[in-house]
Formats: sequence, C-alpha cells, structure tokens
Amino acid sequence: MIRFFLTPDPVTLIRITVTVCSLLLLSGARRTKKTWPMTFTKEELKERLTPKQYHVTQERGTESAFTGEFTDHKDEGTYTCVVCGAPLFSSSTKFDSGSGWPAFFDLLQEESISNSDDFSYGMHRVESTCSQCGAHLGHLFDDGPRPTGKRYCINSASLDFQAKDSSPSSRAEGGAKLGGEEKTEL
Repeated sequence: MIRFFLTPDPVTLIRITVTVCSLLLLSGARRTKKTWPMTFTKEELKERLTPKQYHVTQERGTESAFTGEFTDHKDEGTYTCVVCGAPLFSSSTKFDSGSGWPAFFDLLQEESISNSDDFSYGMHRVESTCSQCGAHLGHLFDDGPRPTGKRYCINSASLDFQAKDSSPSSRAEGGAKLGGEEKTEL
C-alpha cells in the first residue's frame, strides 16, 4: 500500500519507490490480448497437447534445462510450432549455446515469431511467441553467434520437427508421439 505523507523523509521515499517498482516487476510480461490468425479452445489444446506442452505454450512455462527432446537434436529439417504447425526455425540455424535449451540464431521467416517485453521474475527479457497462434516458445537474447548476434532460447516442448527428407509433419497425418505421450490431430 502506498501512503502519502506531508513531509516524507528519504527512507519513506525509498520504500515507496521500491514498492511501486516491485509491483511493476511482479506483474510479468506486458502481454496484451491479441487476436492470432489461428485460435484453439482451451479444451482442444488440453486434449491434443501433452501436459508439459500445454504448460509451456499456454501458461508460459519453462521446461527444466537439459531435459528437452530437441536440446541435442542434430537432424536436418524444420522446427515447427507444436500448437499450430507453423514453420519457425531451420536446423541450419541451430547451435549449442550451453544453456540447456535448443538455441537458434535466426528465424525461418522474419514474421514467424512475435516478440514482446517480459518483466516476470523481477527481470527484463524478450518473450518469443508463435505469430500464428500466440504459443509461448521461449525468449530472445542478444548474445548469439554471428551473423545475427541473436539467441532464440526455445523450449523443446513448444516445438515439433519435420525432417528434411520426410513427408509433411506427422501432425498433419493424424498425430505423433512426443516424450511417450500421444498427441492428436489439429
């Protein structure tokens, strides 16, 4: 609660400032309600996604470092959004950042991802979401390799993968297994 005093002393001013700043930082990402080109009901997503995929993509969760399916994945192909299937990253831009999450230095297409300020956990980061369905993917950092200097730190649970020499994603064929849990078609 902010209290106003007629003659605030410096300690009171500091307390007020800290309280206001704390409230702003704890409010989290400045994510506004946005209409995405593709939308799904909560029920559809809970039925189709694994609990981990739902938590990461819809509740802005983060999987534990070094546990994701795609952290050490080396196959050639395209990483897509697990929610809507939109193409996001090429395997040619994937690199080992040592962070414990898949990292990419560039997008497949500039419009693949939307970025917004995220002030959760008392820090400022840039949240990356799928520009087609709004699924939380991870965060963008400015400590990546050349030529972009960017590091898209992405949760494996938010990704699906289409191998270079395969037919369209198994999602389009009626479902796939991820981490031993069945996913059903869009």
